[in-house]
Amino acid sequence: MHRSSPVAAPVAKDRLWLVAGTGEGPPLAAALLQRGWRVQVNVVTAAAVRAYAPHPALEIGVGALGPQGVAQVLQEAQRKGRPFRWVVDASHPFAVRISDELQRACAALEQPLLRLLRADPAREPALEPASASGAPWPTTPKPSSPEPLLLEGVSALEGCGPWQGRRLLLAIGSRQLPEALASSEGARHFARVLPAPSALALALAAGLPPERIACLRPAVGAAVERALCRRWAISHVLCRQSGGRTETLWRTLAADLGLHLLLLRAPQEPHARQGLAWATLLERIGWPA
Repeated sequence: MHRSSPVAAPVAKDRLWLVAGTGEGPPLAAALLQRGWRVQVNVVTAAAVRAYAPHPALEIGVGALGPQGVAQVLQEAQRKGRPFRWVVDASHPFAVRISDELQRACAALEQPLLRLLRADPAREPALEPASASGAPWPTTPKPSSPEPLLLEGVSALEGCGPWQGRRLLLAIGSRQLPEALASSEGARHFARVLPAPSALALALAAGLPPERIACLRPAVGAAVERALCRRWAISHVLCRQSGGRTETLWRTLAADLGLHLLLLRAPQEPHARQGLAWATLLERIGWPA
């Protein structure tokens, strides 16, 4: 008796894995979902999930990816017959470890990988759409705006003094707060950290009083950031040279409010990991087959 061979399950061609945070991730996920892609996103904390608008084709995993985490996600997708058509690295420019792991794992498994190149606010406007709240993100500051000061590291704050009488907003996350406070002795310090218990605990442990800590998501909007700077009478802001929407926002606020902007220089991208601008990235990804 002749037996027919089992028919293999169709391989999914409409799935992609977006590795991003709460800055560039939500608008990029929305653009991909609008094109008909099924999107998987992995975020580090449960609080980050709230930055993404719910969607039936959006799957969000919570938890940090360990050293083997990237390969495990890719292998599991292949094992289930649901591989990713694309992996999109839209991680923070300072998240060098995850970008390295993505590059290694994707190369080993012959997985197509694309990287988002964030717009450089010093040269061109950020082309991303409006924020999740619907409010448009600010445009690039005018060429006449004061240029920010680039720092090679947090310890370089020591050379920016004297700090006595200055009110410094630290918008660099929570892990480097102790070094920032020690390197700007004499300043009155304020911090903007993620709305996560671990981030708040680190800020308090660094010695900041609760009334000088703001727990806010990265994409909270220009109006909130502006109000925060005015309420605290900020004179200086330290943030990362992250490109894209976040750096554009801080450059614009600094120009509008007359603030001194200090930027931690971004790590140099390896030549093999050169990214694509927003519009070019979407054009390359295209639509599901």
